[in-house]
Amino acid sequence: MSRVPLADFEPGLKKRLTDLWGTPPNLYRCLANHPALVAAWTEFSKMLRHDTRTPRALRELVILRGGQLMRSEYEWAQHLPMARKSGVREAQIQALASWRTSGEFDEREQAALELAEAVTNGRLSDDVYARVTRHFDHHDYVELAAVAAFYAMVGRMLDAMGVPLDDDVRDYQPKLK
Repeated sequence: MSRVPLADFEPGLKKRLTDLWGTPPNLYRCLANHPALVAAWTEFSKMLRHDTRTPRALRELVILRGGQLMRSEYEWAQHLPMARKSGVREAQIQALASWRTSGEFDEREQAALELAEAVTNGRLSDDVYARVTRHFDHHDYVELAAVAAFYAMVGRMLDAMGVPLDDDVRDYQPKLK
């Protein structure tokens, strides 16, 4: 049950959101209780989703793994279709919780997932940094760390606001381990 009401958007923001995402999801409708925050959130999330250099599938793996770790059904449900559309294989989705021992992930994907876990859990060691930067330059490292950190914040905001699942994603298969 939502802890904050699903709010309406100011007209200019509603147009921007519709242009970017189609029907704004419940997360954005909860955030609309703070118009300046949802406007800034929109632009930052757009940049992370569309104005980046790392492959979308890699970023979606980072987001899904963070959602698993935080047990965020909403984040998982929203990003599972995006991950599939971006090229994340079904075998990878099924093996995501055991990525360290699975043969479904190449070395770059493993490095991104290790970074995702460290950022989501709030502690990134020098050893993890050294392993990750064997596969990513500073630009891509910062980009992937920002994706992991932003979506960790998303998961925590979803929990704080009690955002209900959107009707169009109720039939997902949760893999929250």
